[in-house]
Amino acid sequence: MLINTEVALVPDKLQRLVVLHTNDLHSHFEQMPKVAAYFNQVRERETLDCTLTLDIGDHMDRGRPETEGTGGIANLEIMNATGYEAMVFGNNEGLTFTPESLGETVREYASFPVIGSNLLDKKTEITPDFMVPYHIIHKSGLRIGLIGVTAAFAEYYHLLGWQVTDPLQAVAHYTGLLRPDVEVLIVLSHLGLRMDEQMANEIEGIDLILGAHTHHLLEEPLFLSGTYVCAAGKFGQYAGHIELAYDPAEGRIRELEGRVVDLAAQDNDSSVSALLQHYQASASAALDVEVTRLRQPLSIDWYGESPLGNLVAAGLRRWTSADIGLVNSGQLLQGLKEGRITRGQLLDICPGPINPCRFLLSGRDLLQALEESLLEEFRTKRIRGLGFRGEVLGAISLDGMHVEFDPAREPYHQIVSVRVGDSPLETNRDYLVGTIDMFAFGSGYLSLKLGKQVEYLLPEFLRDVLAAELQNEQSIHTSLTSRHWTMSS
Repeated sequence: MLINTEVALVPDKLQRLVVLHTNDLHSHFEQMPKVAAYFNQVRERETLDCTLTLDIGDHMDRGRPETEGTGGIANLEIMNATGYEAMVFGNNEGLTFTPESLGETVREYASFPVIGSNLLDKKTEITPDFMVPYHIIHKSGLRIGLIGVTAAFAEYYHLLGWQVTDPLQAVAHYTGLLRPDVEVLIVLSHLGLRMDEQMANEIEGIDLILGAHTHHLLEEPLFLSGTYVCAAGKFGQYAGHIELAYDPAEGRIRELEGRVVDLAAQDNDSSVSALLQHYQASASAALDVEVTRLRQPLSIDWYGESPLGNLVAAGLRRWTSADIGLVNSGQLLQGLKEGRITRGQLLDICPGPINPCRFLLSGRDLLQALEESLLEEFRTKRIRGLGFRGEVLGAISLDGMHVEFDPAREPYHQIVSVRVGDSPLETNRDYLVGTIDMFAFGSGYLSLKLGKQVEYLLPEFLRDVLAAELQNEQSIHTSLTSRHWTMSS
């Protein structure tokens, strides 16, 4: 779309800038050679001096072996080779790596600044030394100010050692600071479309917002209160391409054209493809670490009780020191065969960045979740976001509890009896439940979001809990022989 604020342009007096951008790649490495090839084509046509290449976060995803096996080094090296000139961390970087590990990797491998306008070190309350609060870059004779903000999951960030501030307040502050000294002001916003729209309407002085987080695709820019808003979808399926013309005489953008480019038919950049192959090999070697050797297979059933589901529930109960362990079987993509089990295999079957947590839950709310687990609409429910990487929600796997049910009864009345340990479930009593953060966020079984005194146990993931439990022979034996769900006779 061409947004032209003047009828008559004077091209020879305008300064042109091309902004290339991506967001929410989530370690879809198969797309990165295509992104690099397209960006290089544009640079060859436009020259380096008038092109600016940015990423708006969630480039790293620990569900992919290349990222997990290299600690994010593969992402940064491929970004270097692609020619990125700045990025902002998304929640996938900030919430799945510790600040210490991120800092070590960024300091050594990133050849571009990482902007963290609302991410501070919890101890010092200043921007960590491996990030910058803002960045000014010179292109096409223009001073371009860059602000970068990420979604403020304050409680989670705090547990990892971050202090995350209100992103819109941070943008307002740095806009006021930078606006007198730059011709063009761009916000790299890993906040989601609604927040971007609010930012555009409430904060004066921003020329361009490049969005992310909600995976929205804007085929044409939005123009809100004098600010252009753009975004390029997810997974590197599209590249964002913006061309703007700045009038130095009037001190403003006179013309802006924005679009997204479908990369499906794009050729691969051979150098980035070669780099990717190198890191795939090194990641595979790094993840080939033996966790245990199984004497028998452990199967998973998304729609009923199974040994591997039981084992993970037991692991959560033990990890969180809870009365009850509870997890949805859909977290596990497949079972485990007997023999050697490696970290790479656990990543394959449990790729999501799901963290253990514990909370107090009333017997009444627990009973509702158990009833929901017996219903087809919940077992087959598709879940999106909040770290879930499975196909369906699946049934509830349990430990520390026994449920007797009658499938012939009406929905929400199928449970005949429930025992926690050796005692009947008391609906008015609170129980300490060891489970996963996804449920505390309100995704999946509805009543589990009513848990109180929620504690998130970071930075370990569900696959770390599974790895620990796989080394417990007694727990494996129990998972194979115990039944936590039985049908009433």
